[in-house]
Formats: sequence, C-alpha cells, structure tokens
Amino acid sequence: MGRRPGLFWLAALVVLGVVVNLLGGILLPFVAGCAIAYFLNPAVDRLEAWRVPRGLAAAAVLLGFALAIVLLLLLLLPLIELEAAQLAQRLPGAVDFVRAQMQALLEAAQEKLAPEDMAKLKDLAGGWAASAASWVGQLAERLLSSGLALASLLSLIIVTPVVVFFLLRDWHRLVARIDGWLPVRHAATIREQLRLIDETLAGFVHGQVLVGLVLAAYYGLALTLAGLPFAVIVGIIIGVLSFIPLVGIGIGLVLALALGLSQFGPSMRLAAVAGIFVVGHLVESNALTPKLVGERVHLHPVWVIFALLAFGSLFGFVGVLLAVPGAAVIGVLARFAVARYLASPLYDPANAPRDGGG
Repeated sequence: MGRRPGLFWLAALVVLGVVVNLLGGILLPFVAGCAIAYFLNPAVDRLEAWRVPRGLAAAAVLLGFALAIVLLLLLLLPLIELEAAQLAQRLPGAVDFVRAQMQALLEAAQEKLAPEDMAKLKDLAGGWAASAASWVGQLAERLLSSGLALASLLSLIIVTPVVVFFLLRDWHRLVARIDGWLPVRHAATIREQLRLIDETLAGFVHGQVLVGLVLAAYYGLALTLAGLPFAVIVGIIIGVLSFIPLVGIGIGLVLALALGLSQFGPSMRLAAVAGIFVVGHLVESNALTPKLVGERVHLHPVWVIFALLAFGSLFGFVGVLLAVPGAAVIGVLARFAVARYLASPLYDPANAPRDGGG
C-alpha cells in the first residue's frame, strides 16, 4: 500500500463497485445467502455450544428456517389466493367506477373550459395514456421474452440454500481468515468499526422485521374488521415495505382509500379506514419503531431512503438488498471520520501534538 493507504482503499472500493455492477445479474443468490447466513449464524453457534457438530448444526438451522418459510407460505397463500380471486372478479367493476369518475370530471371540465382548451386537454390525456400503455407493453414483452427472471428465481431457490449452508459451516474459519488479512497497524481500529457495523445491522434488521410483522398483522386485522376488501393483501404490502420510511404506509393508505371509495363511497366506513392508518402511524412512530428498532442504530430515515434509491440506481435489485448494509457501513465510517476530524489539528490547532523536545 506504500505511503498512501487511503488511495489503496479508494481504489479497492471502486473496483468492488465495478464488479458488483458487472456481475449484478448473478449476485442475487449469493447476496441473499450472505444475508441469511449472517442472521442464522447465532443459532448455529448456540447449537455448537451444545456440542452439536458445526456441519450438522448448520444443516439443522437451515432446515428449520426453510420449514418456517414453507409453513408461513402455507398459512398465507390461501388467504392471498382467495383475495386475489375476489380482486380479479371485482376488477372490471373497479375499472368501470374509475371510468365513470373520469367521465364526470371531463364533463365538469367541459362546462368550464373553452372548446380549444378542452381539445388540448383530451390530446394531452391521450398522449399520456398511449405512453403508459406503450411502457406497460414493453415491460410485459421483456418479461415474457426473457428467461432472465425465471433463471434468477431458479438460482435463488437452488443456489441460495447451498451458499447459506457452506457459509454457516465455515463461518468462523472465514472470519478468522479475513481478520488475518487486516493491516496489523490498524487492525484494532478496524475490528472496532466492524463491531459497530454489526451492532447497527443487527439492531436495524431484527427490529425492522418485528415492526413489519406487527404492522402487517395490525392493518390486515383492523382493515378486515372495517369491512375493507383485500385487507390481508394491503396489510402484507405495508409490512413488507415498512423498512422504507413512510413508503409502506403511504402506498397502503392510497390502496385502502381507493378500495374503500369504490366499495363504500364517501361514508363513515371510509373515515374509519383513514382512522386506522392514523392510529397505526402514531403507534408505529411513537412506540413500535423507537422500542424495537431504537435510536442506537443511528440510521436516519432520510439516509435509508437515499441509500435505497442510490444503491438501486447503481446496482439494480442487488443494490436494493445491499442498501441497508451499505448505509450502515457508510454511516459508521462517516461517524468515525468526523470523530477523527474533531480530534485533529485541522479542526482545532490545540489538538496538535506537542513537541516533547527541549
């Protein structure tokens, strides 16, 4: 590394980014495998402490995780299938409802606008509709004509469990090998930053998973009791997207109000649906997130949103998976850099080391 270690690490970071960008199409099962192994490793360590061989412990934990996923799907799929079938049956009626509302808006606009302005409005709306239809058609054509999505799904199902097993089996050996590569002079500092990154990731993801589960259950049950159609699907969407601040509840609110408006019309039941979201957001922001995620993770919501957009733009779907770990790493390193800056003579000349000479 010579006398410029900063340039070495910057070059290594650039090379890593280029590799991720070039190999993004095949990295999904490996990234998913690393994430799953990271969070299953404590369970394997617990079994190993009970004198279970490491390989057998890894296989048992992986099998238990797979069975839990299958059981969850078996419980949820019938509900989702039933509501999806009902949604397919009601979709023509919803389309007619939207068409009627748009027609009413056009008639109201026609009474207030001049004929030439009305013609321009219709042309503009027609152009937008044509562009949207063209985009949807191109997207569907790409999805149908390309086997990439199917190949990615198959690789995710087949390759990921293999990656998880070998990572769990060799976890401590791999960690020890990487630890041995750390530059001796800065090893203690790097280990401390890695410990902080580990705490940040564990606190954020474990807490956010619990928040998502609670929100999915709350909105699914509360909206069902309010008589909203497809409440389970809306609740699952909110729970899955809850790790993106305000996005999950925002999309869920729009869906619920649209479904409620088509089902109930302007009424007290629609107001009850809105009230469910008000209560849910207040509980989430004032109790759930502070209690289960906590301020100790030091991941500001704006920083999480920026990381998701930036990593997704740079690396696609793999970047979305890497966004939260990347945000945690950058956040810890940024706080470390700021602390070093505040303790340096660059910030305060009084921090300069005093010459011990005479």
